[in-house]
Amino acid sequence: MLVRLKNIRVDPFLLMILVTVGVAALIPARGSWATGVGWASSVAIGLLFFLYGVRLAPREAIDGLRHWRLHGTVVLATFVLFPLVGLTVQFLPASVLPRELALGVLFLCCLPSTVQSSIAFTSVARGNVPAAICAASLSNLAGIVITPVLTAVLLSSHGGFSGRAVLEVALQLLAPFVLGQLVRRWIAGWVTAHAKVLKIVDRGSILLVVYVAFSEGMVAGIWNSLSLGALGVLLAVDVALLGVVLAVAAVVPRWLGFSREDRITILFCGSKKSLASGLPMAGVLFAGTGVGLLVLPLMLFHQIQLMVCAWLAGRFARTAPAEPVPAAA
Repeated sequence: MLVRLKNIRVDPFLLMILVTVGVAALIPARGSWATGVGWASSVAIGLLFFLYGVRLAPREAIDGLRHWRLHGTVVLATFVLFPLVGLTVQFLPASVLPRELALGVLFLCCLPSTVQSSIAFTSVARGNVPAAICAASLSNLAGIVITPVLTAVLLSSHGGFSGRAVLEVALQLLAPFVLGQLVRRWIAGWVTAHAKVLKIVDRGSILLVVYVAFSEGMVAGIWNSLSLGALGVLLAVDVALLGVVLAVAAVVPRWLGFSREDRITILFCGSKKSLASGLPMAGVLFAGTGVGLLVLPLMLFHQIQLMVCAWLAGRFARTAPAEPVPAAA
């Protein structure tokens, strides 16, 4: 994840996603080609979550449970606070924010936290990095189960999701993840040694999901109903969503008596949502229902959270207490 505090740049991976959206707009998948890339997307998503299973060390996650108050706070922020705020967005009339975008906001609120950027920002801000590693990993592990359930409960009540998709998620996401955990002891070293190559596989899988999703939107003509005004409202909603969560994640841990380092960890791990997990999950959960507009709030929120959290991490770093100088021997 590329994050520069002094010269904030657009995430290169997000630029790749935008290019893929452009390709889908010009050359959308149709007919047999759409069927073929749809199957390829399903295989790629399974491979992606298999690799997630291989990379996540269960011992690290279990050891991190000793700091249960911190991890519990992060989980509550990620899977309770976010969805509650997302539900309030559903009260906006469709004339202000189109229904698909409002449901997309609710979907992003159901997602787990990021891993790489949460840890990176915590490190820059001089927070509790070991706790951040555990908290982000636990969030993603829990999200494989919690996100589909939350999506089924919250979006089905708003007409945007079928609960039967939970079984599909179990087969397409959870099963490969569990398989990755089972074979981890034999191939984790190989996966680590080929991390750069496999990163291309990771990102290629996500780009394929994006292409399929936005191709479906182009073929169905859903983009014709999207106006600049709606995009402006969505931008404001995403900014407000992040602002509310950041404010709560900054104030409540202080009331609970957490140390400065732990408060920083909670702030960065509890306020972000994973684009890398969200796009593949959307491809499974909303298959056949039109994913394009539903993932647009997530794509926009991803860039906003990077820029805001980069600024916050730099501010924390500048105001951190000076480290004590070791006494001379």
